[in-house]
Amino acid sequence: MENNFTELLAQDQTLIESGLGKIFQGDVQYADLQASMEYSLLAGGKRVRPVLTLETCRLCGGSREAALPFACAVEMVHTYSLIHDDLPAMDNDDLRRGRPTNHMVYGEATAILAGDGLLAAAFEQLARAELPAQRVVEAVACLSSAAGPSGMVGGQALDIAGEGHALSQGELELLQSLKTGALISAAAELGCIAAGGGPEVRERIRLYASALGRAFQVRDDILDVTCTAAELGKTVGSDQANEKNTFVTALGLEGCTALVEQLTRQAVDALEGFQAPDFHIWLARQLAERNK
Repeated sequence: MENNFTELLAQDQTLIESGLGKIFQGDVQYADLQASMEYSLLAGGKRVRPVLTLETCRLCGGSREAALPFACAVEMVHTYSLIHDDLPAMDNDDLRRGRPTNHMVYGEATAILAGDGLLAAAFEQLARAELPAQRVVEAVACLSSAAGPSGMVGGQALDIAGEGHALSQGELELLQSLKTGALISAAAELGCIAAGGGPEVRERIRLYASALGRAFQVRDDILDVTCTAAELGKTVGSDQANEKNTFVTALGLEGCTALVEQLTRQAVDALEGFQAPDFHIWLARQLAERNK
């Protein structure tokens, strides 16, 4: 069974890479803009968010191919956030996915524009989906809410505001539920939308993805202090250097490990009643145990 899920994950990743690689073909881009966007967009990675979109669409009775534009849009928004997050004015990181960060290669101005371009083009991808118009409208509402001031951008603002002073666990959970969790939750919900899932199904998917996203972030915080930059492919220790609040500083490593286990159980429990949730259960456990 493990091999089957690993193979399915690889198939999803191949489909996603193919879709992302075709996005800017034939477009007229200026200066280094396209090169800068594709430098980060096509740099690989786990592709957790678009995989969630494809597999949740399948779980809810749709096809992965129908959900591909939504999946690509999610990854474009995620990539834009990474480019901007790495900038000197934000986390000031120089390594991402094992390569120099975007602004280290193309300069700050072009990196900012590359992030802007990816964000705008993501919604163009949503609009191009060959799905009923109502589903596209719902997808736009879902992704824009998750990416904007009431989601990821709001979480980033809280993160910056919290630098240099301790946050309570509740404040930290709110911050990370917006900064990281909102987009992960939206990725899964977009798959449900693509399949035509109703409000009750979407709510159960949100519960799963919300717990999954929180566990993902806590595990990230653990890895940031237990792994090397070579192992993770990105700068480690920058949270501590920037005096950022993390779950490790709030709970310690043992507390974080216990919280990851608790949240993973919550994610799995949220799938009760779905006909074939085995891949989603496997993915939650894989992410909880990952070492990079």
